[in-house]
Amino acid sequence: MARRRIAITGIGLVTPLGVGTDLTWRRLCAGESGIGPITRFDAREFTTTIAGEVRDFDATQWIPKRNLRQMDLFIQFALAAADMAVKQAGLDPATGGERPDPERWGCYVGAGMGGLGIIESTYKTLLEKGPRHGISPYFTPSVIINLAPGQISIAHDCRGPNMSMVSACSTAAHSIGEAARVIERGDADLMIAGGSESTVTPLGIGGFCSARALSQRNDEPTKASRPFTASRDGFVLSEGAAILVLEAYDRAAARGAPILAEVVGYAASADAHHITAPSPGGEGAARCMQLALRDAGLSPEQIGYINAHATSTAADSSETNAIRTVFGAYAHNGLAVSSTKSMHGHLLGAAGGLEAAICALALRDGILPPTINLDDPDPECDLDYVPHEARRSSVEYAMSNSFGFGGTNAALVLRRAGA
Repeated sequence: MARRRIAITGIGLVTPLGVGTDLTWRRLCAGESGIGPITRFDAREFTTTIAGEVRDFDATQWIPKRNLRQMDLFIQFALAAADMAVKQAGLDPATGGERPDPERWGCYVGAGMGGLGIIESTYKTLLEKGPRHGISPYFTPSVIINLAPGQISIAHDCRGPNMSMVSACSTAAHSIGEAARVIERGDADLMIAGGSESTVTPLGIGGFCSARALSQRNDEPTKASRPFTASRDGFVLSEGAAILVLEAYDRAAARGAPILAEVVGYAASADAHHITAPSPGGEGAARCMQLALRDAGLSPEQIGYINAHATSTAADSSETNAIRTVFGAYAHNGLAVSSTKSMHGHLLGAAGGLEAAICALALRDGILPPTINLDDPDPECDLDYVPHEARRSSVEYAMSNSFGFGGTNAALVLRRAGA
């Protein structure tokens, strides 16, 4: 039986670059950074005092005020991004869109860490007021990860498959890839898929500070995320949500939906090596990319652009090695690679969703977003990273890489609509 084609018909983004897909994409193409000093709490005692916070987010635009206390910020981000994506896909009856058969659409939305902010605040009130008065009855549903897709399913009446992937920084990419497979095998016709995260909290920042994973370039926040440079000193923790609407291609075409791009390949693999470090030479990442190409039925030379996982850590050179392994001489002769984390930072469980969305927008508009802050390239990172400024290039296929703690890997391959 032939595989069903998968169209992306909606994208919703809540990021440090802005609330909304158009605003985020416009700022990315302009090479602007969304990184700044932490404002959500007093971070002066931490070694890192900068982050990619979502600013100007008014949850009441999407969620009744009475329901907000039932949701950690990561669930609020997810609901907002899902609503944007559903509206763009023309699936919101309230705005004249189609109402899908509830049992034929589902939701796979994950997070890396879940409701850290409410866990912290609730533990404080538990100590202050005791167990009878210090814990809200909404505590559990406000922090568990599967309440992101749970709340989305309630809001949009999605009664099909509903699940949360939890695979560190590969979460959203795994969610999108697995959602695509749900449609491919006919278990649903539409899926809302992606990731959400909100860990700019004392425990979130402190945990990564203790692991020495974060940049300490506190005096230059917009220059702190520096993938592929010799002077990179760690990633910048960010927050937000990125949600896609995936739909069986024939169904989307029949109803005249806006087809932004297609998902044509996906793979997952494990390094089986170390809790935080990549496997030597990037073997696990390379194998994942090879499997994704095989899934898409493509040769390496057909990929025009890679949105790299590159976080601005030592692992950037491992990913570069992996790309050389997979793409051979073409890696230095025609392949464009960029790390947009240089502008939006690292959204952990939402990162893969944002970067897949960026690939779709790059294919749609024929614009490759840049790697900013690439002032002093690491000699071990010697590919075409689209430095400093966006580039016009009408590529047919793009790949999005996501690699997480625990050695969990995901790669997605997208095709330009109509190609």
